[in-house]
Amino acid sequence: MTIVKPVIIVHGGAKTISENDVAANQAGCRAAIEAGWAVLIQGGSAAGAVEAAIRVLESDQTFNAGFGATLNSEGEVEVDAAMMEGATLGWGAVAAVQGVRHPIVVARKIMEEKPRLLVARSGERFARNHAVEICAKEALVSEEQYQEWKEEIEVLDRPNTVGCVALDADGNLVAGTSTGGTTGQPQGRVGDTALVGCGLYADNQLGACSTTGDGESIIPVVLAKTAIDALKDKHPDAAAQWAIETLISRVEGEAGCILIDRQGRIGWAHNSPDMAVAYMSEDLVQPAIFTRKDQTLVQSL
Repeated sequence: MTIVKPVIIVHGGAKTISENDVAANQAGCRAAIEAGWAVLIQGGSAAGAVEAAIRVLESDQTFNAGFGATLNSEGEVEVDAAMMEGATLGWGAVAAVQGVRHPIVVARKIMEEKPRLLVARSGERFARNHAVEICAKEALVSEEQYQEWKEEIEVLDRPNTVGCVALDADGNLVAGTSTGGTTGQPQGRVGDTALVGCGLYADNQLGACSTTGDGESIIPVVLAKTAIDALKDKHPDAAAQWAIETLISRVEGEAGCILIDRQGRIGWAHNSPDMAVAYMSEDLVQPAIFTRKDQTLVQSL
């Protein structure tokens, strides 16, 4: 019998991280990875770990998910989230929902009930009917995001989609993504996050992936599935880089992805200036944290 060692990786979005935001991105990814890892080392499921990690990111206004997400053209927070598990290829997603504090929780509940994508009022109704935490839609608007929207400020370090991938002790792989979309997006716009094969993919036979970046660029190259298919003959690092290079060769846009293969090996890549990433395994004493790929380890805390 093969012994599987749990592994987890999170990303805080493919973006530019200004010097003033480096510490916040590191701290947020550290908190997320610690929450997810706590689930795994207690024998919990990969789905539970992914949910726990992304809930942390959805509560941190440093990231574009949940509270503090970017505002659409109407000055509202509309969020998307999805989760997929690799054992049965089960999945669940919500898009363009308002007043849902943790959309990743809704995505998981949909996945466990019946694979489907629920949009806007339908997703909100599902959340209420399944006792998911609901709040006033204004409660998800941070003061910083509101001022930037009101004054039409061009933000250098625009936030982006967050995600997590985990492998549990049973050998199950799960991927999750969560986002507030793009700044000033039309009301009801849906990007890649909630779309299987684009914003995420998980297959126990190969691996699991979560993506981030320009949704309209990620969708046509089916970035997550492209990265997963590359695992057939590539290490996750090479597969991630190959997927990003595929995107660059076909369309314009910035993107990033994180991967774990069925052996528990980690990979990630991005063509954006930065992408905060943290990962943890039994081989590490503390989480490894980075703010971009082409640097040495930022810190092992």
